[in-house]
Amino acid sequence: SAKDMKHRLGFLLQKSDSCDYSSSQGKKEKIPSSQRLSQEEVRKWADSLENLIHHDRGLAAFRAFLKSEYSEENIEFWVSCEEYKKTKSPAKLSPKARKIYDEFISVQATKEVNLDSCTREKTSHNMLEPTLSCFDEAQRKIFTLMEKDSYRRFLKSPYYLDLVSPSGAGCGSENCKRNHTHSLDCNSNIISQCA
Repeated sequence: SAKDMKHRLGFLLQKSDSCDYSSSQGKKEKIPSSQRLSQEEVRKWADSLENLIHHDRGLAAFRAFLKSEYSEENIEFWVSCEEYKKTKSPAKLSPKARKIYDEFISVQATKEVNLDSCTREKTSHNMLEPTLSCFDEAQRKIFTLMEKDSYRRFLKSPYYLDLVSPSGAGCGSENCKRNHTHSLDCNSNIISQCA
């Protein structure tokens, strides 16, 4: 039932905030795999921006962080470009491209992204005959901008640090060490790597 699922998801979220990682395989089928988040997955987000934004929960955390910095237009543009590239119908390319252009690139764009004039001009020219790759260069520039700037700040922010070392409370206790099924080192180097 929906109430039962809500209870399980609530439990799962609480569990990810604690240091208790038990290996109860019996309930594995009942919890959708998209809802489980291991420390290993979270640590992989520190390896690259690509790892982060290609993971649903990572993307959500990064988006929340960018929203707190009032720069969520960058990730929204990147996601819109990814969705645009999946367009199957040639008839839908032009209207979808126009929507992205008007929202993120044009001079009056409501969520204008920070592009150099050369990239902006090239993208504008691509709008004459939109293809699946017409935003590739602009998307690459925004990805690089996020990678060099906001991604680094994200790794030092509570949005990431709270996930990579949930609450930190009691991590040194024998109980915590006994309950870890993965080789999760509570005194991990990940935080110092991000500092």
